[in-house]
Amino acid sequence: MRRFSTVWLGQLVSLIGTGLTDFALGVWMFNTTGSVTQLALVAICTVGPGVLIAPVAGALVDRWDRRRTLIASTAGAATSVLSLAGLAWLGLLAPAPIYVAVAISSVCMAFQRPAFAASTALLAPPAQLGRANGLVQMALAGAQLISPALAGVLVVQLGVQGVFAIDFATFVFAIGSLLLVPFPRPSGSRPERAALLGDIAATWAYLRARRGLVDLMLLLAVANFLAGFVMVLATPLVLSFASPAVLGTIVSFGGSGMLVGALVMSAWGGPRRRMDGVLGFLAVSGLGIAFGGLRPSPLLVGLGAFVFFFGVPLINGCANAILQVKVVPAMHGRVFAGLHMLTGLALPLAYVIAGPLADGVFEPLMASSGLLSPTLGHLVGSGPGRGIGLLFVVLGVLLATLASLTWLAQPRLRRLESLLPDAAAHASTASA
Repeated sequence: MRRFSTVWLGQLVSLIGTGLTDFALGVWMFNTTGSVTQLALVAICTVGPGVLIAPVAGALVDRWDRRRTLIASTAGAATSVLSLAGLAWLGLLAPAPIYVAVAISSVCMAFQRPAFAASTALLAPPAQLGRANGLVQMALAGAQLISPALAGVLVVQLGVQGVFAIDFATFVFAIGSLLLVPFPRPSGSRPERAALLGDIAATWAYLRARRGLVDLMLLLAVANFLAGFVMVLATPLVLSFASPAVLGTIVSFGGSGMLVGALVMSAWGGPRRRMDGVLGFLAVSGLGIAFGGLRPSPLLVGLGAFVFFFGVPLINGCANAILQVKVVPAMHGRVFAGLHMLTGLALPLAYVIAGPLADGVFEPLMASSGLLSPTLGHLVGSGPGRGIGLLFVVLGVLLATLASLTWLAQPRLRRLESLLPDAAAHASTASA
């Protein structure tokens, strides 16, 4: 695990730096413009370009040397952050260059994410893939837990330009860790290459022949869609009955749940049948969402957030390990890019629907004189924010039901690991 651990440490430091910049950009944008729409545009620019380019990025990742791809994509993101630092120092920082910079970073991350996910299977021993993916999730959780609190102090002490400079330094550290580690070539790679579109088409043909992998990716996309509602509505839910300081505490508590889940995954490696881990912890996360919507209580919402985020690294760690074992290494970049595209498209769709659904349907239904207030008000309460609370209960029950019905009614997906041969075994059979 030493080679993987070296690269992982660089990625952890870089993720913390990226979290600092994300926080600083949000603070600067809202304080400067006072516009939630401008803030939402930053989020769209952060997600959209990477989602759109994901299929092409995945195909190129499988063509290119993965270490060089990681170095180049990290350097591209570092350059965009450095340009923001320069503009801030010159007093020229404005929304337009921020949109361009985060869009460039989004494109770079479209290459970086599948390259790192594909490299995990090359750097970590097969028996340690569950733990390696747990460490990846721990890095994400650590960044979510550390970056907001640290950025809040650094923005005041150093200004946004200082935060951008620190982020640039973390990118340099990540590149240094990559330069220290030799990457083996993936088995099954070949010097001759088909046309780029042919590579993309071959990936979908490969997945169609292994229908269970497509079903797994679609399951994760639907789960991400439901979770997207939670992400965008958690802030108004909490602020309907508590202060921003309480909101910050709840967010940090949720982040600690993600960190604990990642630590469990990295120490345990997940269950022997990893699909049981995916479905079981999807149900657990759903129950956490529902629990958080029951009452306007910081304690209940905080506990719900902890349970929800606790399940996230276990779900992702088990799912990633399945794909790394069942997909030939030469296709890892394209397959993980396809997964990121599907789950990434689910989030903006949830963001678009969540606001009108909460404001136009659920909040009026659960207002003090609302249609459902006399009945469901006994369960979740009535008044401001209680419509969002009811929506959380519905979303949580839907997610838990989705996991339960998949386990009961989709035996082919539940038994995916036994029905599909491992990629290594398949390659050995083919070569023999």
